[in-house]
Amino acid sequence: MGSLAQLAKAAGCRVTGCDNNVYPPMSTQLEAAGIELIEGFGPEQLALAPDVFVIGNVVARGNPLMEGILDRGLPFVSGPQWLADHVLVDKWVLAVSGTHGKTTTSSMLAWILEYAGYHPSFLIGGVPANLPTSARLTDSGFFVIEADEYDTAFFDKRSKFVHYQAKTLVINNLEFDHADIFADLAAIQTQFHHLLRTVPRVGKVIYPGHCESIQAVIERGCWSETDPLGHIQGWQASLVCEDGSRFKLLRQGAEVGLVEWDVHGEHNVNNALAAIAAAHHVGVLPATACRALGEFRGVKRRMELLARVGEVSVYDDFAHHPTAIDSTLKGLRAKVGGDLIFALVEPRSNSMRQGIFNTRLKAAIAEADKSYWFEAPGSHGNLRDFLPAETALVCDNIDTLVQLILRELPGQAPVHLVIMSNGGFSGIHQRIIAGLQEDSL
Repeated sequence: MGSLAQLAKAAGCRVTGCDNNVYPPMSTQLEAAGIELIEGFGPEQLALAPDVFVIGNVVARGNPLMEGILDRGLPFVSGPQWLADHVLVDKWVLAVSGTHGKTTTSSMLAWILEYAGYHPSFLIGGVPANLPTSARLTDSGFFVIEADEYDTAFFDKRSKFVHYQAKTLVINNLEFDHADIFADLAAIQTQFHHLLRTVPRVGKVIYPGHCESIQAVIERGCWSETDPLGHIQGWQASLVCEDGSRFKLLRQGAEVGLVEWDVHGEHNVNNALAAIAAAHHVGVLPATACRALGEFRGVKRRMELLARVGEVSVYDDFAHHPTAIDSTLKGLRAKVGGDLIFALVEPRSNSMRQGIFNTRLKAAIAEADKSYWFEAPGSHGNLRDFLPAETALVCDNIDTLVQLILRELPGQAPVHLVIMSNGGFSGIHQRIIAGLQEDSL
């Protein structure tokens, strides 16, 4: 919604917005864009008398501002619908969907198009390091969007992505998630089936050919050209370095490019392959895409190095699902070899808090030498029952957790501390960094 607000501002609208607990980098972007941010959902905001209220999917019945809107019969619309009606009209939409990697792949794709001179519009759920903001509106005919499967609004339970009318569609992967709104994987697959129904015959659907859950969706009905990644007749990546920092790009078995970049992890190689294929659909040559990725600097909160204090490197990562935790730590292990890896995890998503993935956590954290977990009050399932007692520590107090980590971080051996959360984590990142800096004096 913050990115959407920036697009509305760029389109010439006067924009205000309200939410609870907005934190950087989005709060910083909104301030820089001149968008007034109001804390909370007080009904006094009705006095602003906007032409329309654009409603985000965190708003539910009982929200005091929403109740006032309904009582007065004021005009309102969902964010995705407003975007479709006012921004995406007549655009070639390149949509990136899937359970994991949407933000990173969208950022790669937007950067490739920018590097190639397409000057695309985009809306991304994070802040790409190569681009000035998470959203931009230009006069380009191309629009890159992160296409989320979460529901649209309390009054529209379709997935957000069905509104976007994608011509180029990437499906990165497909697993069960969002247990608060989906009963099982089949329910999510149905939403992706609805998405495929919106892609035109002249469009293209790009997806990993080995993913059975996606293949089942394709077989249910697809009316567009498909481009299954990883097949010998299509796009492939061949690792030159085990950590993924160098890989060859293959097309129909022949090398067509080489990517040498500062990003690591096989999951990011897969993200890159999808971005290259999507860019190729709008005319970007493989060699150009490879050169662009050579200058790709990542995304904020995706293995973002926040600080290096002595022998300790502190990273911020958005991983909030066992698969994402596992792939992130495997990528780091391939890069740092025998260095110590500590993981600090806040299981904050609805699925994680409900304990849906508890049985998968031990395997997901296998590459970490130690792991620390914040178990918030109200979480279901005792994390201690599912984690290795000898290397994992579970705590329900942020202050105590900070103290424990600072006490256990070794002073001599190199150690990489990865802080994983899809929220602000009570500012624990800066508290740990400040503690390390104080100890180093």
